[in-house]
Amino acid sequence: MQIDLNSDLGEGFGPYKLGDDEALLKIVTSANIACGYHAGDAVIMDKSVRAALANKADIGAHVGFPDRLGFGRHPIHMELAELEKHVIYQLGALEGIARAAGHKMTHMNFHGALGNMAFVDRPLAEMLVDAVASFNHDLILLCLANTEFSKAAEKKGFKTANVFLADRAYDDDGILVKRGLPGAVIEDPEAVKQRVKQFLDDGAILSINGKRLTTPIHTILVHGDTPGSVTLANTIRSLIQDEGHALTPLSQMDL
Repeated sequence: MQIDLNSDLGEGFGPYKLGDDEALLKIVTSANIACGYHAGDAVIMDKSVRAALANKADIGAHVGFPDRLGFGRHPIHMELAELEKHVIYQLGALEGIARAAGHKMTHMNFHGALGNMAFVDRPLAEMLVDAVASFNHDLILLCLANTEFSKAAEKKGFKTANVFLADRAYDDDGILVKRGLPGAVIEDPEAVKQRVKQFLDDGAILSINGKRLTTPIHTILVHGDTPGSVTLANTIRSLIQDEGHALTPLSQMDL
């Protein structure tokens, strides 16, 4: 089985640093880079892109609401036509930085509240997919399987990669449990490790209520801002290799 190891990176701002991006980029095979809306700025984006290039890691745009104060986790209700332009703006920002650095953007995913809303809101999901298509139909879209967003992406003919957020709980429908609810964020590194091992062993993850979810997974995500993320990413990388699976960047996967 081909497995990509992925992380959300570039989430500092100005002199403020969040996570150890340099260390993580020596471990992961692809990175989602903040595009300046929920976090990040031009200088941080450039450093992240160049570090990814040096470590032969794929890069993708991590697109969210214009919400630095809330780290992209505050739902913002705006006209879809307006939101579409904010999506294209962020894609263009990372594409420009990547091109200047000699790297190539291969994928994208939606961050925080915007991503969560797109999982369940069909008109929003369809608009977001259309916005990406108008920019670059060759981008791989990271999805949760069997959501409105994944259905819209597949209908539009995109390559999609199903993501497993190792440190987040899922409900019985395969949707992320809302942050702030008990158990939504899994903080125990051993518990995260066991969740990943179970998936690698039998192809399933357990919902917060113990339901077995068996959707295909292509990439395992470690949040760069999670305490101990470097150690956790190393552990997951070792698990993937020890179980005999092939660590594979998204752009090289058979999707």
